[in-house]
Amino acid sequence: MAGRLVPEQGLAPEQGHGPEQGLAPEQGHASEQRLAPTPSHTVGPFYGYALPFPDGGEMAPAGHPGALTLHGYVYDGEGAPVPDALIELWQAGPDGSLAGAGGSMRRDPVTGGFLGRNGVDFTGFGRIATDADGHWTARTLPPGGPAAPAAPYISVCVHARGLLHHLFTRVYFPGNAEANAADPLLASLDPARRETLVATAGSPPGTYRFDIRLQGEGETVFLEFR
Repeated sequence: MAGRLVPEQGLAPEQGHGPEQGLAPEQGHASEQRLAPTPSHTVGPFYGYALPFPDGGEMAPAGHPGALTLHGYVYDGEGAPVPDALIELWQAGPDGSLAGAGGSMRRDPVTGGFLGRNGVDFTGFGRIATDADGHWTARTLPPGGPAAPAAPYISVCVHARGLLHHLFTRVYFPGNAEANAADPLLASLDPARRETLVATAGSPPGTYRFDIRLQGEGETVFLEFR
């Protein structure tokens, strides 16, 4: 579950301490000095500063005929969009391979600047910042199936303000109904909770929506790795 911001408590005034060091207060008079509460502040770090990179959500090579679009919103416990979350995607290739390829974030060896993806290799990794509406979009390839009985999925890591620890979840796809029914993780959940891990098919074909709810009604199932 998401962390909750708690204002720091102010310091209580010291009892019996006069306005000058070493001097006792006059008899019958309590110190009138009061300390104001320390202002609350947002839990850092601020992931949107250095971690996002251009085309971080363009995981599929441009023009690839098998590409799909995966998008969604990140909501907090009150149902408000989170405009500064960071989503990371990790997945197998269409052949089920986890080897991936280098090149998600290539650098110019001379200037150190960003060169972009090479437009040919599928790396299996994406990093996308949500926009002002809490929305994120990735263009990727369908994940291949791992060893049975597990169904194909995309691993998701969520960073956001107020989270002391990032969160892990998964995206499964509705077109794999038979494999999803046999998947050990999905089978261990009641139907309502299971639905939070399955994307919704949209229009045009090949478009899927996956919303992430950090708390409250419809909270996404998050995973703990031990």
